[in-house]
Amino acid sequence: MQTKKIELLETYLSLYIDHATVLDNTGKEDSPYVVLDVRNAPAHIKKDQIKGAKAIPARDLTNHLDELDKSKTYVVYDWTAGTTLGKTALLILLSNDFKAYELGCALEGWKGMNLPIETIE
Repeated sequence: MQTKKIELLETYLSLYIDHATVLDNTGKEDSPYVVLDVRNAPAHIKKDQIKGAKAIPARDLTNHLDELDKSKTYVVYDWTAGTTLGKTALLILLSNDFKAYELGCALEGWKGMNLPIETIE
């Protein structure tokens, strides 16, 4: 039983990427990562996003897959780590042969650590 729990946790944790890895590559021309804001809300509700993120709501992601570069690794995030939009977007990307992770700290954690954000206009 212990082995199964460990395997489950290893699988679960493999779906996430930490903020430091993303931050270290933010703004680099050759960054392997593209950050996707997958929150299903209009800009006036969201108000801000992770600096440099591309907004594609999870509900619309399937319709925008042809705009994504399969050589990149996508990092999706939602409002909080407990919500499902990030997981839904991750499932869509992985099911369509994209390399992808969910941001472990979500937007809430990112902002809580005072990491770079930008206002959405």
